[in-house]
Amino acid sequence: MENNSNPNWERQALEHLLLENLKETRKARRWKAVLRVLTLLVIVAVLFAVFDFHLPGRGMSVEKHTAMVTLDGEISSSAMANAMDINSSLVSAFENEHSAGVVLRINSPGGSPVQAGMINDEIHRLRKLYPNKPFYVVVEDICASGGYYVAVAADQILVDKASLVGSIGVIMEGFGFTGLMDKLGVTRRMITAGSNKGMLDPFSKEEPKQVEMVKTMIDEIHQQFIQVVKEGRGSRLKEAPELFSGRIWNGEQAVKLGLVDGYGTVDSVARDIFKAPDILDYTMKENFAERVAKRFGAEVGAAAGKALVKAPDLK
Repeated sequence: MENNSNPNWERQALEHLLLENLKETRKARRWKAVLRVLTLLVIVAVLFAVFDFHLPGRGMSVEKHTAMVTLDGEISSSAMANAMDINSSLVSAFENEHSAGVVLRINSPGGSPVQAGMINDEIHRLRKLYPNKPFYVVVEDICASGGYYVAVAADQILVDKASLVGSIGVIMEGFGFTGLMDKLGVTRRMITAGSNKGMLDPFSKEEPKQVEMVKTMIDEIHQQFIQVVKEGRGSRLKEAPELFSGRIWNGEQAVKLGLVDGYGTVDSVARDIFKAPDILDYTMKENFAERVAKRFGAEVGAAAGKALVKAPDLK
């Protein structure tokens, strides 16, 4: 009987297996290459997030433009609106020879009188250093207390009719738990060296003498605030009984009182006043590593020292 089968079938089968294996090997290599590229991209993205190569006004325009810096949120050394970062941003904005003017966009309820004072001082220094470069403040939702302390250093303050402005006052707040302790039968044991070392301790009864000392201190800070406002606004400020009472006004009322100069936005200032409609943001951005560090530090600090008694605030 004649055999019709292919005598080379074993060889062909082996070649087929080797060819398929080669295809699988090449496919695996391609996937490895793709995974390596993706891994590299992820590493690069993480590095940019952590180290943040952003600089104020990066991609510096060689064309005429309006320089903008944003002060947003509570003014505090541990917040985004801290004097070091805001001042560095302002320096970059003023130094650029192509910036036609600088706009500080404010949306802040206030905060530390020290941080606000440092920003105010730096603005005055920069305005003297660059006398021909206009500096405007544009208020969005709110510019109160410490925010207004900063704003009065500007050539002009512009608002929306519904913006909230003012609150020229100082507050120092805390809690007292002595009544609750009496009910629970808890006794406070505190040993100090210095008669006023435990001043305003929330677990001890108020001492009238110490309360008066604190009142005197915040009154002095209030007078400093008032003086800064008067120097900044000058003859534009109108006489009003509650002007320095800590009261807040809307934008329309603030214009009438001379607390601000008129209405406007960053865009309208850039377009109509500076004649430089291109806006470049010089605000320093907080990177990922700083956010993590600050968040961790804030949690520890809050548990340790900020929970009960706060330092004076321009709020």
